Amino acid sequence: MFSGVKSLVMGGREVWPLVEGGKGVSATNHASSGAWALAGGVGTVSAVNADSYDAEGNVIPQIYRAATRRDRHEELVHYGIAGGIAQVQRAYEIAAPELRRGIGAININVLWEMGGAQRILHGVLEGTRGLVNGVTCGAGMPYKLSEIAAQYGVHYYPIISSARAFRALWKRAYSKAAEWLGAVVYEDPWLAGGHNGLSNAEDPRAPQDPYPRVAELRATMRELGVSESVPIVMAGGVWRLDEWANWFDNPELGQVVFQFGTRPLLTQESPIPQAWKERLLHLNEGDILLHKFSPTGFYSSAIRNPYLRALEARSERQIAFSTTATGDHQFALDVGVGRKSYFVTRDDLLRAREWHGAGFTEALKTPDNTLVFVTTAERDTIRKDQADCMGCLSHCGFSAWKDTDTNSTGRLADPRSFCIQKTLQDIAHGGDPEQNLAFAGHSAYRFSSDAWYSNGFIPTVKQLVERLRTGA
Repeated sequence: MFSGVKSLVMGGREVWPLVEGGKGVSATNHASSGAWALAGGVGTVSAVNADSYDAEGNVIPQIYRAATRRDRHEELVHYGIAGGIAQVQRAYEIAAPELRRGIGAININVLWEMGGAQRILHGVLEGTRGLVNGVTCGAGMPYKLSEIAAQYGVHYYPIISSARAFRALWKRAYSKAAEWLGAVVYEDPWLAGGHNGLSNAEDPRAPQDPYPRVAELRATMRELGVSESVPIVMAGGVWRLDEWANWFDNPELGQVVFQFGTRPLLTQESPIPQAWKERLLHLNEGDILLHKFSPTGFYSSAIRNPYLRALEARSERQIAFSTTATGDHQFALDVGVGRKSYFVTRDDLLRAREWHGAGFTEALKTPDNTLVFVTTAERDTIRKDQADCMGCLSHCGFSAWKDTDTNSTGRLADPRSFCIQKTLQDIAHGGDPEQNLAFAGHSAYRFSSDAWYSNGFIPTVKQLVERLRTGA
């Protein structure tokens, strides 16, 4: 029998065991995170290319004017710091009545693999001293997270997807700043929205039960001497808490807190455009795709809309080639490549001619010695987006940018991917949710079947938190 949740102390604050997931580029901002903290939970400001504002309170468009990628990257870092500071300050103002009483908390979320991550994190924390309680960080192995958090006197919340990953982080770095470990976030790699931490040994088509994985994480934490007061945050696939009743007061798991990434998208304070909210209300089971088109190289989960289906179709229009006639590759490719000399199999030659006849007249090389066939318009968009790169990731497969002295991955830019900065900025600021990447967790289809959302009802954050506390 589930009778609701009790508050606990996490990161030195009294909070409900309810954490708002910090969602990417402007999908979680001050309005939602401030309201979440005001309701007594942990509100999480996304500090990934966050919006900043002019003197009249209007969002400042992130326009890149520099001529070189390196200089555009500097513009990106400047935008990132200014936006992160602005969002935290506004979130704190909203939640201040409770925060000053020691109730609720404001965290920030950063991606370790975002471009300039450490510089942006330093800049935001320096500019928001006394306002931020903790830093949630994933998308990679953030070894320096504990060191940076301790420097500013804030807690850190590493996002991991296996006990093995936490063990590596603890032994290399986190044990040296154990007192600042606020919680460990277990993000289920099959259920969570956005980028997921699937390893090469795990099958994306074979989801695993999170319980034994979280039990293994707690056992590892105990083995390493991590305090029992440090909770595990379960992230991914959480819709209503009565479905997780056996996780509460469970001595095997210890203290567990729950993170909600998808449900806060559909609140009145959520900053995502109304069209995106409407799309969420009408999803069916299976409409979320776990895919690997992201330029980060990570798997990620998003709505399988025309934008993603076009990427799927693009990869299907793909053939292997050789620069010399060898083996089965004996047939000179005569479409899509101009005067360049490529040899393919007979079957692939026929397929290429068919695609060419259907309007996919341009063959673009990939880093894997294959060719993908696209329209002229698609080719032009891909090339422009690659040329406009501002280094939003530490390592980008789409543009071949890498945050090093050479600013190059050393590999060919991959036309099968996309500019993630461009599409996430667009959808967050009014772009068509059918023609952009629309991140969502695999439980998002439940909006359409949950009676609470019938007739298009969209709750306030306060209403959602109160409902979650009761288990619904």
